[in-house]
Amino acid sequence: MADTEFEPRIIAFLCNWCTYTGADLAGTSRIQYPPNIRVIRLMCSGALDPVYVSKALLEGADGVLIGGCHPGDCHYQTGNYKARRRVAILKSILKQLGFDEDRIWLRWISASEGRLFADTVTEMVAALKAKGPNPLKGAWDI
Repeated sequence: MADTEFEPRIIAFLCNWCTYTGADLAGTSRIQYPPNIRVIRLMCSGALDPVYVSKALLEGADGVLIGGCHPGDCHYQTGNYKARRRVAILKSILKQLGFDEDRIWLRWISASEGRLFADTVTEMVAALKAKGPNPLKGAWDI
């Protein structure tokens, strides 16, 4: 497949209270953004187990977006701080293993920021197109 045809696949783990609602606002406001994203709704970004992020990348996702409430606005007090620590550790581990940790994005997007959600997805798709496909894509095909 030529790079001009490459369309990144992004798995998004979104907080129910903020980023998921912001994505919904983008849709109801008819704000256009690339369809390259598949959303998994979580009650809190702090509930995301890094194993699921790793699994998405190992199974060929080109990028992972983790979205949560702005720091200090978490509906579960400190969930987004927990998410920030986990993502930092996961990125460090992936970097040590030689994997591009820039394929994982952590963004704080509130329920009223539909435009920011759409812009984030658009920016992530462009960044991943520049990087090219996940080097693990197809590695497990037998």
